[in-house]
Amino acid sequence: MPNPAHSAAPRRFRPHALPTLAMLTCVAVFVAAGHWQQGRMHDKEFLRAQQDAAGQAAPVALAALPIASDWPALRYRPVVIDGEYDARRQIFIDNKVQSGRVGYHVVTPLMLADGRAVLVNRGWIAQGASRATLPDAAPPAGRVTVQGRLALPTAGYIELAPEVTTGPVWQNLDPPRYAAATGVAVLPAVVEQTVAPAEDDGLVRDWPAPDFGVEKHWINMMQWYAFAGLAIVLWLAFSLRN
Repeated sequence: MPNPAHSAAPRRFRPHALPTLAMLTCVAVFVAAGHWQQGRMHDKEFLRAQQDAAGQAAPVALAALPIASDWPALRYRPVVIDGEYDARRQIFIDNKVQSGRVGYHVVTPLMLADGRAVLVNRGWIAQGASRATLPDAAPPAGRVTVQGRLALPTAGYIELAPEVTTGPVWQNLDPPRYAAATGVAVLPAVVEQTVAPAEDDGLVRDWPAPDFGVEKHWINMMQWYAFAGLAIVLWLAFSLRN
């Protein structure tokens, strides 16, 4: 039978050196990870606020922006551009899904009056019955005015093999690569057209707001802080001895 006197003995706080060192190490690592997630969360909040402010700003004439503009700071800014489309150098960005349907983003260079060029993502079009035949998405002829927003294509995309850029179908939209492949010195930013032309061209212009992942970083931050608290609780529990 258990000794009643022994069972009723008070528990004393007697931490050992090794568990204490392990606890301090874990708490330091978990708190540092939580602080890092917190910093990332604040960065993403800044980007989201920047996008909201840019979207509410008045449209700016793209021709008035110098080549050396701070393009990341102008991201999502409404713009208006005048020029002529170069239909010969139009490309299709593959594997774009809209409402569950597979298709392409139609990207056409617009030649500005000052000699510069910018890629215009004119919208989404459905894939035809066969991938061997591209859908008909010819741009308007002559001088046009395009309203859209500035976007910066993702630079860190993953390729299973180096992309061959000899045809009109591309896997990724990359302005520097496009310039090297076509000889057209396009701006580093892309214009996503938001207003359809006067004549309906059948393209879908539905540009969803980007997911900056603020909530994800907040959840990860709280998890790391919770791990730090759990390490302290376990250390206290194992340090109380009869």
